[in-house]
Amino acid sequence: MPQARTTSTSLLLSRRDLQFLLYEFLKVEELTGRPRFAEQSRELFDDVLALAEQIATDQFAPHNRTADVHEPVMDERGRVVLTPEVAPALRAFIDAGLIGASMDEAVGGMQLPHVVTSAAFAWFQAANIGTSAYPFLTVAAANLLLACGSAEQIETWVKPMVEGRFFGTMCLSETQAGSSLADVTTRAEPSASGDGSFRIFGNKMWISAGDHELSDNIVHLVLARTPGGPPGVKGISLFIVPRFLVGDDGELGERNDVVLAGVNHKMGYRGTVNTVLGFGEGVHRPGGEAGAVGYLIGEPNRGLAYMFHMMNEARIGVGMGATALGYTGYLKSLEYARQRPQGRPVAAKDPSSPQVALIQHADVKRMLLAQKSWVEGALALVLFCGKLLDDQHTAETGEARERAALLLDVLTPITKSWPSQWCVAANDLAIQIHGGYGYTREHDVEQHYRDNRLNPIHEGTHGIQAMDLLGRKAIMQGGAGLGLLVDTLSATIAQAADAGDEPARFAAELQAALDRLVQVTAQVWAPLDPELALANATAYLEAAGHIVVAWIWLEQWLAADGKSGDFYDGKRQAARYFFTYELPRTGPQLDLLARLDRTTLDMQDGWF
Repeated sequence: MPQARTTSTSLLLSRRDLQFLLYEFLKVEELTGRPRFAEQSRELFDDVLALAEQIATDQFAPHNRTADVHEPVMDERGRVVLTPEVAPALRAFIDAGLIGASMDEAVGGMQLPHVVTSAAFAWFQAANIGTSAYPFLTVAAANLLLACGSAEQIETWVKPMVEGRFFGTMCLSETQAGSSLADVTTRAEPSASGDGSFRIFGNKMWISAGDHELSDNIVHLVLARTPGGPPGVKGISLFIVPRFLVGDDGELGERNDVVLAGVNHKMGYRGTVNTVLGFGEGVHRPGGEAGAVGYLIGEPNRGLAYMFHMMNEARIGVGMGATALGYTGYLKSLEYARQRPQGRPVAAKDPSSPQVALIQHADVKRMLLAQKSWVEGALALVLFCGKLLDDQHTAETGEARERAALLLDVLTPITKSWPSQWCVAANDLAIQIHGGYGYTREHDVEQHYRDNRLNPIHEGTHGIQAMDLLGRKAIMQGGAGLGLLVDTLSATIAQAADAGDEPARFAAELQAALDRLVQVTAQVWAPLDPELALANATAYLEAAGHIVVAWIWLEQWLAADGKSGDFYDGKRQAARYFFTYELPRTGPQLDLLARLDRTTLDMQDGWF
């Protein structure tokens, strides 16, 4: 692994905050006591994080604006053209071995803890969300195949992904289906060759990184229906559909019948080409037969279950991407507020007195504190989920692994959607602090807002996550998931109750909100009317999210307890802000849910 050099204070992320969260809050160094990580150390973790910061700063950040202004286009040959700085940046990422950072050494990975990898990857998302999407989609595709693919598929497709020779995508949506995957119509027919392969026919929409010249091959993971399968989501299978076929010797062969049908132009994430793909349209005829060659992953009709392995990883990744964009916007607005002189103190009577920096004004402090509470709370939450992923696979007992998996399942919709809502709000305030300059392209914050606004839609919209949380996660296994969440928060509350007057007060406030959430969950489902229960699911997601992040801030307070200095004082002040300004938001939302309000449910089309 290349060595990193020391860098100055960054405007991408806070190295100090990452160290606090990893080592003082999550105690990640203790993971080295587990067999999987026994050969590793904090020194290694720090080296990886420093290297990630360096590559993100030197290779990714400089072309973030360029890739936004010169977004991908389709040329006259039907190929995607990207800004040229993307390829060398990705080469630096690949050469550092980061694609396989958390994967097994057996497939060429570094076998790092997921939580450390997540922290390292955050640097790239903060630096350039568009370019970082290419390797991160590849990581997710490779992890799906490692979990669900055959040994032959891992050898053929995953190892070249880890080496950075092949990139990966996920192909779910279709023009007529959108998020409703039950309406997917792409079909997979058994090949006439009799070799067990299939021929894929159909179109896929909104495929990020779906076509480019950045890698030797692109491995598409495609949802499609086999003949005779049941209707709806139960009849969907998952296939590997490569851009180029691969021979038994691992060498590239014929061009598969996967073609670029168009490029979508988005308000943000412009550096990531977003495509419409056609499968089996007859542009190419591999093996002289119609259709794109596809290879079934696992068993037929279990495709959506397999794809959710990638989608859940991607959802947490979206949460981290939203966090990183919110975080860098916060740091840039903080620097601007410190440097920009404007106005005078309220008590100043002399108009000729010197102006003061923006940060001296109480309302600017309010906006900065709001951002700090949101982005640092979100970062702690996403990293906590990364630690849960490690616990799920490496905890010492089966019971501990099961508890980690269940808690992660409950927290996934919150971890995707809460940062995607509130870190966009942080970007909004970053623009506000910059004033008129904030919405010009001379400053980065307007692009961060546009980039981040996509995240409430990526990998399942805010509303879909809300229905997942209230309609599935809160009531699954007889409420076991919600019960485990309550137990987890209650343990922190009990600890804080003995930590002094202020944390004890916060603990009492959090306990009251948590009790109310449990009570309201029961009230919402008491009528046994799913339509009514889910009518206000978004309010439930937002209230639950704020309660969870209040718990995260209480955890950070405890991790900082008894420690002095500006950094720790800042943590305590941000916790105070969250409990004073943010947690009270949940009261009206929970009241609304308890009333089983029908306002939105009863609204009629014609009344609009």
